Amino acid sequence: MIAQLAGTVTYAGIDEVILLVGGIGWRVVVAPPFAQELHVGLDVTIHTSMVVREDSMTLYGFRDTDERIIFEKLQSVSGVGPRTALAALTVLSPDDLRRAVSSGDTATLQKIPGVGKKSAQRMLLEIGDKLGTVAALPEGAASETTPTEDEMQVRAALVQLGWSESVAAQTVEKFAGHGMSVSDMLRAALLSLGGNRGH
Repeated sequence: MIAQLAGTVTYAGIDEVILLVGGIGWRVVVAPPFAQELHVGLDVTIHTSMVVREDSMTLYGFRDTDERIIFEKLQSVSGVGPRTALAALTVLSPDDLRRAVSSGDTATLQKIPGVGKKSAQRMLLEIGDKLGTVAALPEGAASETTPTEDEMQVRAALVQLGWSESVAAQTVEKFAGHGMSVSDMLRAALLSLGGNRGH
């Protein structure tokens, strides 16, 4: 199967790109936040997973091998197809997914479009430890990873506006601990991101 492609972007849409490799243009379906990072003329390596159906062959693309592996593991859950697996990586990073699964956090899993409470519970049961463990944090860093309720509200608002969970978390972290209100923190985050939404 095709695991990665290295070439030049000749078309970048909302959720797909065409990558020119050796004179052949490959259509690759990607998560909207990743599509925003790609532009015509960019030389890039995209990690890929081919999904073969009776009536179609679709190539899905990712930033790195970790995202590709998570995408493939998620599809081992009954009822989770490639679109839902891609949606999961649109709103949650691989480590966010690992944390949610390892801690039994169905609320976080329900942020994934198309995943309700029963689907989230099924994911917990069927995935188990297939996603691996979260990358180790430096000593003493654990307290920094526990956002306040206000920070969670701002992160949720950014995700609602189209940014990925990981981008939202990184942006909010810049303004954490400064005693800002939710509205001020959201305004600062939006200014920091420059309005370049992930959709």
